[in-house]
Amino acid sequence: MHTDIPTPKLSHTSEPSGPDEATRAFYRQAIDLLDGAGVPFLVGGAYAFCQYTGIERHTRDFDLFLKRDDVERAMEVFRKQGFEPEMRFDHWLGKVYGPGDLFVDLIFSSGNGIADVDDLWFEFATPGRVFERDVKLCPPEEMIWSKAFIQERERFDGADVAHILKARADRMDWPRLIARFGQNWRVLYSHLVMFGYIYPDHRALVPSWAMTELNTRLIEETTTAVPVDRVCNGPVLSRQQYLPDLAEGYEDARLAPAGNMTEEQVAAWTEAIKVDGDGATSPEPAGDR
Repeated sequence: MHTDIPTPKLSHTSEPSGPDEATRAFYRQAIDLLDGAGVPFLVGGAYAFCQYTGIERHTRDFDLFLKRDDVERAMEVFRKQGFEPEMRFDHWLGKVYGPGDLFVDLIFSSGNGIADVDDLWFEFATPGRVFERDVKLCPPEEMIWSKAFIQERERFDGADVAHILKARADRMDWPRLIARFGQNWRVLYSHLVMFGYIYPDHRALVPSWAMTELNTRLIEETTTAVPVDRVCNGPVLSRQQYLPDLAEGYEDARLAPAGNMTEEQVAAWTEAIKVDGDGATSPEPAGDR
């Protein structure tokens, strides 16, 4: 069940001007190929973020969001045109490699396995224009849902969440946004608390009932018994920083029954962490979700 909220008009319609023409041509081709084949997709990442917030950021990849069942069909469309698609991680990400170091990310979930792209992403998508093409953008609610969990040591998307809230909070479908987080509501709550700290003059954009709802959940939770199971939710936020806790014996919240990932998927996602000569770790670039 969701509330019926009319599609909002974008307050920022300018496109990022950074990519050169060869890059723009590759991205336009990706849009045209999927459109021509009838494969539904949404534009996310830096280009959706720009149109919602007016903040330009240029990356060497182009994030397209698809439902899981459409990914193989999309990859076949690119393959027939001579590109080299690859299912990089079978729980959330495919890639299509273009000229030079360019690539398109085909995203159908999130690295932690939580933010699956489903029908609601498309039902509430926002019309936009990217690289001279009319497209649908990922809804701001779903962008917050996927970005809120990105809390690695070398990448924290909290500022993105705050900027989207500042630009769109007064027009958001708050019941849907809260429902998206489900048992992970504390993650959303933490971002909302920080939003009021970052922008005191804009904190009223978040409906008082939404804050009261989450405040009440927190108060009620403090009066219940502390869980006895040793489950760590940290890996849901960072695949690297809580590895010591897993080694210590904590259960990984990304795995069933709490999460959606298999042991094989967790192992592959962890293995992809690059280790440099100093022993520091950083994840493989995975798009600007």
